[in-house]
Amino acid sequence: MQEAKTILLIEDNLDIRENTEEILIWAGYKVITAENGKQGLDLAFQHRPDLIICDIMMPVLDGYGVLHMLQRNKDLDNTPFIFLTAKTERIDFRKGMEMGADDYITKPFNSMDLLNAIEIRLKKSAIRHKTFTPDPAGVKQLMEEAGVRGSLKTLPENRDVDVYPKKSIVYREGNHPLRLYYIQKGKVRTYRRNDDGKELVVDLYNAGDFLGVVAMLEGSVYKDTAEAMEDSEIAIIPKDDFEELLNNNFPVAAQFIKMLAKNVLAKEQQLLGLAYNSLRKKVAEALMTLYRKYNPNNDPGFTIDISRENLATIAGTATESLIRTLGDFRDEKLVEMKDGTIVILNEARLANMLY
Repeated sequence: MQEAKTILLIEDNLDIRENTEEILIWAGYKVITAENGKQGLDLAFQHRPDLIICDIMMPVLDGYGVLHMLQRNKDLDNTPFIFLTAKTERIDFRKGMEMGADDYITKPFNSMDLLNAIEIRLKKSAIRHKTFTPDPAGVKQLMEEAGVRGSLKTLPENRDVDVYPKKSIVYREGNHPLRLYYIQKGKVRTYRRNDDGKELVVDLYNAGDFLGVVAMLEGSVYKDTAEAMEDSEIAIIPKDDFEELLNNNFPVAAQFIKMLAKNVLAKEQQLLGLAYNSLRKKVAEALMTLYRKYNPNNDPGFTIDISRENLATIAGTATESLIRTLGDFRDEKLVEMKDGTIVILNEARLANMLY
């Protein structure tokens, strides 16, 4: 059973304080009460509540002072904070919101307004503190748990679907993003070219993945080119629909930033690996990347069906060097070639080459 969330209620009016406490307890929350701002701060530092409800006009220390002091404490500065304001004070709520309050409720209020505001803030706080994987699966989970209208799970539904034949370009490096892409069927790679025209594979995408998210969030141009690795069906999502999904949900946007930061680190490590790894290690890493990407269930009969040119760009080596190394791997019983595809025979030994 999930532990009850703790709410700190700071309110100098005894009747309002007791009535509000009763409502919160009835709703299943653990409640701590304080009759002024100073006492409320002491209790906040002591109990570290999950959410704070605070009156504005109070003796000793008003609500603005409470919020200011909380924001100076690294353990409490992200605690959801809801102001209670009398109608005559409503003009002052803007000051509280500008200071960083999450919401405000005007007195007198009904119980459902109060409980709905609390539920929304606790849910957003949970999203802010949760870790999501920096990949399309994490993006989907984030949007679903955020509960925003039309989550990423439903965003591709009822969209125009374009068919991209093998080797056709989905978008090009340097172009401005006008839409988001969702792969319904097929595989797509993204790559960059250096000054000598050599390709470096940036990432690989499968059915169920989104393309172009980073450029859309940054408001920048594409940093790579996306190319279909096989005949692919891709849903087209207008930029405005995606932005509408995010603009009014700060916790979702904040989590996207975290996920992008992790992706940047992963790409840096990939590029460093391409620069310093030995040839055998590069090829082993490319094979293991494809194996783990497209065979998450570790099916022993799985085959890697990719052209030697594409595999070479993923490994960051010349095609001729890749072919020679694959021949060595075949002689060492690490892989087997079948009708142009590659079968991993010894996953453990290939994986050990990466360390």
